[in-house]
Amino acid sequence: MPSSSPTIGIIGLGNIGRFHADRFVDNGAEVVGSDIDPDARTRFAESYATNAYEDVADLFADADGVLVATPNRYHEEYAVAALDAGLDVLLEKPVAHSLESAETIAAAAGASDGFVMTGFKNRFANPVEVLKSFQQKGRFGTARHVEANYIRRRGIPGRGSWFTSQSASGGGSLIDIGVHAIDLALYFLDFPEVVEVSATTRSAFGSREDYAYLEMLGEDLGPSDFNVDDSVSAFIRCANGATVSLEAAWATNRPTNHEFLLRGTEAGALFDRNENSLTVYESSTAGADHLTDTTVTTRPNDAMRAEQAAFLEGIESGTPPERNTIAEGMTVQRVIDAIYRSADTGRAVRLDEQQDATAELD
Repeated sequence: MPSSSPTIGIIGLGNIGRFHADRFVDNGAEVVGSDIDPDARTRFAESYATNAYEDVADLFADADGVLVATPNRYHEEYAVAALDAGLDVLLEKPVAHSLESAETIAAAAGASDGFVMTGFKNRFANPVEVLKSFQQKGRFGTARHVEANYIRRRGIPGRGSWFTSQSASGGGSLIDIGVHAIDLALYFLDFPEVVEVSATTRSAFGSREDYAYLEMLGEDLGPSDFNVDDSVSAFIRCANGATVSLEAAWATNRPTNHEFLLRGTEAGALFDRNENSLTVYESSTAGADHLTDTTVTTRPNDAMRAEQAAFLEGIESGTPPERNTIAEGMTVQRVIDAIYRSADTGRAVRLDEQQDATAELD
């Protein structure tokens, strides 16, 4: 691969694909594109003065690495094809629309010369980098619990779009934004083994004729094709005793909340994704019993661009990034699957029993 100016092939030229394209260019990469929509291909080719292909095989021949930014249902098709071509893949979250599809991608990655990096950009935000460094140095002691919130008061991303179609997306608020909350929570806990999930999903707003909102990412085509969850509550237990409480919502009658609270035996921390802020909570008996709240100030950074830099470094070095691995992405995918199964059955779901059964079959 040419080290000076790698070429990244972007599959899926919608909003997310274009956001990535801008940042890849900022990172010094060339971009080419592919999409089934000829108008999207034309706009992309004109905007970036590059090639946009109908056939992904042509894109693979022109690329050093691939970003898959299609609707979730098509992740498997394009990621597996890129891996079979020996290319490295940055795969937008989630890994896939279903656990079975995600497992196919993971198997292809294991058999390929290429690697998969999953697109959980929030890990690269500067306050998260600092929080993680504190955690690795033992400042929090033993991390016991994370309260993970990714709540929009009103924020359904285009009713009638693929986001609100079960067949295209695989779910609603959970698989779109709750996936980020699950990933960050497990990242703060060092990805322990998840053994049990108990959850409830709801669909109370997206199917209403009188859905009131102030802004929407896409066009509002009405409630007729809305058949996914618009909020979820879940409790996640890990083998080491750590736990996660999750609240995620596209729409709910409460304030927006993007706070992540890490509770440890020696200290705790609050990361507010909306405010891009970090506060550390500690106590001590030194001098006199006291409590300390430390505000950590960092420079603002573009987390997606930082994520891409790690991907490009992995391509150039030939060494897969240590963060955002396909194994971690699969853990998140299994939790999503368990949340939906728990909500469907009204009972807690044991993941360790499922993994034991899979091992017996192997």
